[in-house]
Amino acid sequence: MKTIQENLTIGAFAKAAKVNVETIRFYQRKGLLRQPDKPYGSIRRYGRPEVERLRFVKSAQRLGFSLDEIAELLRLDDGTHCAEASRLAERKLEDVRAKLVDLTGMEGVLSALVQACHARRGKVSCPLVAALQADRGAAATLTALAR
Repeated sequence: MKTIQENLTIGAFAKAAKVNVETIRFYQRKGLLRQPDKPYGSIRRYGRPEVERLRFVKSAQRLGFSLDEIAELLRLDDGTHCAEASRLAERKLEDVRAKLVDLTGMEGVLSALVQACHARRGKVSCPLVAALQADRGAAATLTALAR
């Protein structure tokens, strides 16, 4: 594994963290990353701590945490707030489980509609399109079919 150099330009920092420069600037505006001082007549430099912090942010995002939740996790990172961090993770886990229930219902509805599409014969309306055009609207149709 390559070691992270100190004294990185923002471009090298972005490459090391596997993001684009605008992502770094966005996170700086959001307060998730600090913006290093700019020496007179020079450019800002970044190092290992910034790369590691950005990788933390990206890892937390992959787990579904919002930027606000990530900011809270970063605030709790002093080693004395594990219980608070755990509660935040428990709430996220509940959200993920609720989304899984919704996604399972959606999968069942879409599976049934795809099967209906494949089973249709002749010049009848496409069951998927018909379900989405129903008076109740697509969301209501999918919700009703999922039950």
